[in-house]
Amino acid sequence: MIHGAAHAASNRFITFEGIDGSGKSTQLRLLANHLIERKLPVVTTREPGGTPLGNQLRHVLLDVHGEVDPLAELLLYAADRAQHVRSLIRPQLQAGQIILSDRYADATVAYQGAGRGLSSKLISQVIEFATEGLQPGLTLLFDLAVTDARARTTQRMRSEPEPDRLDRESEEFQTRVRDEYLKIAALEPQRVRIIDAIWSPQETHARVLDIVIPFLGL
Repeated sequence: MIHGAAHAASNRFITFEGIDGSGKSTQLRLLANHLIERKLPVVTTREPGGTPLGNQLRHVLLDVHGEVDPLAELLLYAADRAQHVRSLIRPQLQAGQIILSDRYADATVAYQGAGRGLSSKLISQVIEFATEGLQPGLTLLFDLAVTDARARTTQRMRSEPEPDRLDRESEEFQTRVRDEYLKIAALEPQRVRIIDAIWSPQETHARVLDIVIPFLGL
C-alpha cells in the first residue's frame, strides 16, 4: 500500500499497473492519444525509466545477463523512483499536467514484496522514503490470468530482440505478483480500479475512458 499525505497535489497523477502481458502499456498509449486529441496537457512516463538516470537504471534492472540481489533490486527501483518524483512527476503536476505513468510504487509492493519475498515493513519504508508520500489519484489495475498474460508475453518475445528479466520469471512468481495487486485493490478501492484485461485493446480502452473521463472531470 502506498502511504502519504500528498494526495491533493497528485489528483491528476494516474498510474497503470498489472503483471507483464496485461496490456497496461498499450492502454497508457491509447489514453494519452485520446487526451492529446482533446487538447489536454499530458505527460507519459514509466518506471523504471522516465528520466536519464532512470533509463540507465532500467537497463541494469531488466538486463537478463546479470543477477541482481532482491535487496539491491529494491534499492535500485527506489533510486529510480526518487529521481522520477523529484525531477519529473512532482514538477509536472505542479505545472498542471496530467501524468500517466507505466508502473509506480504498487509495482514495488507486488514485485519486490510478494514476488521476491521482501518484508512488507521494509517495502513500505523504502517507498515512503523515495516518494515522500506522493501517491497517484487514480490507479488502473489491468487484471489478467497468468496463463493468458504469459501467452501474450511469449508472442511479444518473438518480435523483440531479447526478453527482459521479468519476462523470464516463473508462473509461480507472476501469480504471487497478481495476487498482491488484487490485495492492494481490495485495500484501496477508491484509488485502485480493476479492469479486466482479457478484452481486445479497443474494448479495454473504452473501459479505461469510462473511469478516467469522470475522474478528470471531463
